[in-house]
Order: sequence, then C-alpha cells, then structure tokens
Amino acid sequence: MFSIVIPAHNEAAVIGRTLQAVQVACDAATAQFNMPYEIILVADACDDGTNTIAENAGVRVVPVDLRRISAVRNAGAAAASGEYLVFVDADTVVPPETLIAAIAAMQGGAAGGGAYIYFDRPIPLLARMLEPVAGLLFRLCGWASGCFTFVRRDVFEAIGGYDETLAAAEELFLSKAIKRQGRLVVLRERTITSGRKLRTYSISELFGLLFRVLRHPGKSLRETERLGILYDEHRPDPRNDG
Repeated sequence: MFSIVIPAHNEAAVIGRTLQAVQVACDAATAQFNMPYEIILVADACDDGTNTIAENAGVRVVPVDLRRISAVRNAGAAAASGEYLVFVDADTVVPPETLIAAIAAMQGGAAGGGAYIYFDRPIPLLARMLEPVAGLLFRLCGWASGCFTFVRRDVFEAIGGYDETLAAAEELFLSKAIKRQGRLVVLRERTITSGRKLRTYSISELFGLLFRVLRHPGKSLRETERLGILYDEHRPDPRNDG
C-alpha cells in the first residue's frame, strides 16, 4: 500500500483541485502496480470548510491543532498504513506520471525523493527566471521539495520522521537524513504547486523573509512568529478573481 499525506490549514479554496488530481494519480498508480492506496488529509486547526470538502471527496480526515508543519506531516505519517509515504501539500497538483515514477523509484530501491517543481501561472517575471535555477539547485543538492516528498516507511521510521523542532525547511533536513539511509532521487517528472505567495506578497516581503532566515537560521527556522509569510492566513489570490 502507498499513503498520500496532505497537511492543510484552511485550504478550502484549493483543496478540491488537489484532491481531485491526487485521486486520479492514485488510480493510475494502482492500475500500474496493482497496489492499494489511502489518502489522508491532516486538517490543522481548519475552520473554513476544508474538512468537509475532504470528507465529501471520500478522504480520511485527521484533525489536529499543531500549527507546525513538521509536526503535522508526522501526524499524517503516524496515521498512515502504507509502506510508501508520499507527502503532498494542499495547494499542489500531482500528475499521474509523477506519482507512478515516485513509486517505481521506491520499488527500485530508492530511499526517497522529490520531483521538479513548477509554479502555476501567473507569477512575476523574476520568479519565472529563478524557477529553473531553483530546480537545478534542488537536483544538484539532492533536495526534495516540501510540496512533494516521497519516502519509504522503513527509512522514515529509521530517521525519526520530520524534525519537529523545525517550523520551516523541514524537507531539506529530511532529505539530508534520507541520504544517510540510502539513495535519494529528484525525478524529472514535475509537480505543479501554487504560486499564490509569489502573487500576493511583494518582492521585498519575500526577500525580507529570506534575509531573516539567512541571518539567523537557527531561530528563524524554529520560531513560527519569525515566519509570518509561511504561517499567516492566506491572502486572496488574484488568480481566482472572477
């Protein structure tokens, strides 16, 4: 069995699209590998209807009140039954070929991995220019992006899951831990994640967060109050206007 774990905090605006895509991808993977699956949505302090949308879609909902992404991901893994774990963010669309490639990689001996990340459009010009650079960096460094990370359960348990002292960049530290256990792969297949933060925050706000993290990484990655952009309630996405 493989398990899809989706952490979510007030994602009613996007969760329907994500779940529809995940279910299509899971059905394709089941047909390919003759393997059952489960989809678990970890609803973290949701009060906007996210839970109801997921339940109506036939998805198992695990309610928590943690407001710390590493802990939310771990809660989903603890509730999951699959030998293969796939973590998908609530604003991310996973194509069938990407999920199939991830499971094939784990069946082939990979300890875990990620995929090339593409932001939905529109996004600012600077973000479009940096997108392929970021993709190359993640591939060269062997990093799995947080919006789509897969890992064998035995590896996940051996490394103790996500580091819950971290409120951000938890996927980079998980990637490092995975590589101590075995081979990590970054797939050429892509995953499409939301560019809403790039649309709703200014360049100065985004680079301000990056500067704070680089200046004081120890505190900034562990204290949610220093990560406002990542933990604030979502701003209205102009992409959804009209």
